[in-house]
Amino acid sequence: MTVRSDSAGQAPRAGGDGWYARSPEEVVAAFGVDTAAGLSAARAAELLAANGPNALPEERRTPAWRRFLAQYRSYMQLVLVVAAIVSLVIQEWTTAILLIVLTLLNAVVGLRQEGKAESAMNALKSMMKTTARVRRDGREAEIPAEQLVDGDVVLISAGDQVPADGRLVEASALQIDESALTGESVPAAKDTGPLAGSRLSPGDQTNTAFMNTPVTHGSGVMVVTATGADTELGKISGMLSATEKEVPPLTKELDRLTLWITAAAGLTMIVMFALGRQRDQAWDVLFVSAVSLAIAAIPEALPTVTQAILSVGSLNLAKRNAIVKELPSVETLAFTSAINSDKTGTLTMNQMTAVEVLSPTDRYTVSGTGYGLAGKVHHAAGSTGSGSAGAAAGIEDAILPYVVASDAKLVGGEVVGDPTEGALLVLAHKAGLDTDATRDAFPRLATLPFDPEYKLMATFHSATDPSGRQVVRCFVKGAAPAVMARAASALAAGETVPWDAGLLRRAESQSERMGSEGRRVMAAATRDLDPDEFDPDGDLLAYVTELRMASLVGMVDPPREEARAAVADAQAAHIRVRLVTGDDVTTGAAIARQIGIPGEAVLGSDFAAMSEEEQLARIEGIGVVGRVAPEHKVLLADTLKKKGEVVAMTGDGVNDAPAIKAADIGIAMGSGTDVAKNAGRMILSDDNFATIVYAVEQGRTIYDNLTKYIRFVLLLLVTFVLTFLGATVFNIAAGEPFTPPQVLWIHFVVNASFGFALGFDRESAGLMRRRPRPRGESVLTRPVLVTVGLGGLAITILLLGLITLGETHFGDIETGRSIAFTAFSLCLIVAAFECRSETESVLTTSTFDSKQMNWVALAQFVLAVLVTQMDGFSRVLGTTEIDARQFGWALLAAVALLLVWELGKLVARRSKAA
Repeated sequence: MTVRSDSAGQAPRAGGDGWYARSPEEVVAAFGVDTAAGLSAARAAELLAANGPNALPEERRTPAWRRFLAQYRSYMQLVLVVAAIVSLVIQEWTTAILLIVLTLLNAVVGLRQEGKAESAMNALKSMMKTTARVRRDGREAEIPAEQLVDGDVVLISAGDQVPADGRLVEASALQIDESALTGESVPAAKDTGPLAGSRLSPGDQTNTAFMNTPVTHGSGVMVVTATGADTELGKISGMLSATEKEVPPLTKELDRLTLWITAAAGLTMIVMFALGRQRDQAWDVLFVSAVSLAIAAIPEALPTVTQAILSVGSLNLAKRNAIVKELPSVETLAFTSAINSDKTGTLTMNQMTAVEVLSPTDRYTVSGTGYGLAGKVHHAAGSTGSGSAGAAAGIEDAILPYVVASDAKLVGGEVVGDPTEGALLVLAHKAGLDTDATRDAFPRLATLPFDPEYKLMATFHSATDPSGRQVVRCFVKGAAPAVMARAASALAAGETVPWDAGLLRRAESQSERMGSEGRRVMAAATRDLDPDEFDPDGDLLAYVTELRMASLVGMVDPPREEARAAVADAQAAHIRVRLVTGDDVTTGAAIARQIGIPGEAVLGSDFAAMSEEEQLARIEGIGVVGRVAPEHKVLLADTLKKKGEVVAMTGDGVNDAPAIKAADIGIAMGSGTDVAKNAGRMILSDDNFATIVYAVEQGRTIYDNLTKYIRFVLLLLVTFVLTFLGATVFNIAAGEPFTPPQVLWIHFVVNASFGFALGFDRESAGLMRRRPRPRGESVLTRPVLVTVGLGGLAITILLLGLITLGETHFGDIETGRSIAFTAFSLCLIVAAFECRSETESVLTTSTFDSKQMNWVALAQFVLAVLVTQMDGFSRVLGTTEIDARQFGWALLAAVALLLVWELGKLVARRSKAA
């Protein structure tokens, strides 16, 4: 262990194992401070100037204008802007304005979503305590917490927030709630003794207090050993700033799709210009044709339709208590293949519950969960008959010390005070005891507070023994081994019997059994003292000997009723659930068994100590990770990502925030800290694991529907590119098969309408029994490429054939273009229904099970007729009127596409079956 003092004014830093490994005397000597006087004001000012304030770094907020411009980084936005500029150059004013409005709409929607997510680091900063009680220049003073420096002597007591990290040098019955930092479900008992071990996690440092953790019981004095960014909270802040959020899969997919579309359109333009100039076509004509192709090849409606689908999906999730902060997270849920779930409050109720009572002769089970008073005590086994007066008396004797030796209260179903004491009061209510009357019957004379050194609490009361003699009765409760070690007798069926080897073995065996089941085991005992020999101001611990054992109680933070079913549903959907907890491995493993999570249980530190190869090899077999530090949770998420998993991380505490941010889909509990909620992409307002599974199901439905729409869009774009390319190569319609207004009509009237219909389609059968899509798998799979390629080629041949037919048989190119334009709309009706499934035939009644698809198809059929029959449409779109025979040719093209597509699906089904 090395200690240094820096002449620049810096406080000494601990080397080796840290301050927890040193005695209080060594810590005080290292800082050169007198705990009775504290630092001098001059020394504190010197350290503050050298090391800076006790504050976390604040993340600067990006100006709104920069965040707005950042929306134009996406490839789709850039392509739309370029197309708008080109449209302005060639004076296609309507097209240019429409494209510009689209980019602005997409940017505003994206900016609005970003505005909902405030900085997790700034939320972390806002949690800091504003004042601290210190000793300076021999006097106690209250100062702003930001002025604390290393070496300051700080006083803490129940109700305080610890203002910095510090080594405890005094502790009196001190307990601190570190759940937000460590994930521990019960307050941590603190003492001052040095600890052995290398690099202990915060949860194991029982002689250290950490910034922003509330003191729940007792008092203490600490020497500040770390401030600001050097605290455990500061380390989490650093991890938050260093952790990058993952780009959602759909965003990557749309960027990739845009690049392919741009490349295909660019290549087609080159061919168009080369062939056009070879045929001596004018530059302005070629330019107009090129812009028509650009507008045709760009899926202008895709971002808007996608945003709308995701927005409606997020609203539906919000109705079921899953609040999505960023729209792309909705589709990320569809890829989720691994869920790392916090235990306390997510899979469990975060309410300690007594479930079993063991007296020396009887065993009782307790129904009901949490702090609700519903439930009963049942006599399960023992020497006293079930339901007899003896059983009732036995349970009262067994639990009386837990009621009397307690400072907690139950108010309106909420515990005021220690949660463990609250759970024992609930037990007493279920057993029929009036806790207030019981306490009043035993006036308190003195109290020995709980201390981690002797692990028990004792209270001393005026009482009357069975013979009517006045006595001082000592009621004791505490850790089972500590109480049993001080026992000399036992209370069995109202009689005092020796605490012999048989009773000791039974108690130890039962205690071990309950511990292996993840239960916290406490013991209770009593002792009667002679009032003349009792000194309430003396050494109270000396009276806590020769106790009379009353009972053992097993308590547990029970799993939520819906957790088991939700975990089973997740596993049926091929999603692996892992329990990640700050509690010990035994408790975590017991809860995992109860809710059906398979796999071995390991310590977070043991997992971190493995090599990367071993981590990757063993991660599949791990179901529980206990005693996790924040960095362990991030490591677990990163390891799963390297295995190709898409990871969801749930949590509620400050310690969960880095992993929540690092996960593909970070999920914070609504009752959790603002830090966790601001780091996550989704918030569960009901803290319910079952809601996560529902959200995954909705995410899969939304993404599945989006893929239907993407297949449809791809078919449309392939058709446009091939049609323009074919028209150029074969010199059909001067290389311009459709005009810009006609292209925009197809995109915004036909494409967008079917986009919304497909996006809000019914859930596909068996969706939650499929395996999640692998990380990085493109929606452009071989079957999709074959389908859109052949489908686009078929439509292209039909459209170019109809244009040629109109020119050769009906007298002019405009008639042929109008027939083809009508046929295009009709073919897209067929394509929309076919794109609902890659292999299933549309020639079934289930094809028409979507009302919105049916209404859109009917509307598009009517519009396909009207665009050539109504003068208003004709003027805007440049179409000419066609007769019934000519419309028949357009309808025949749609029927031909239907037959070709169904033939392709038949081949695909037989190939799959083979």
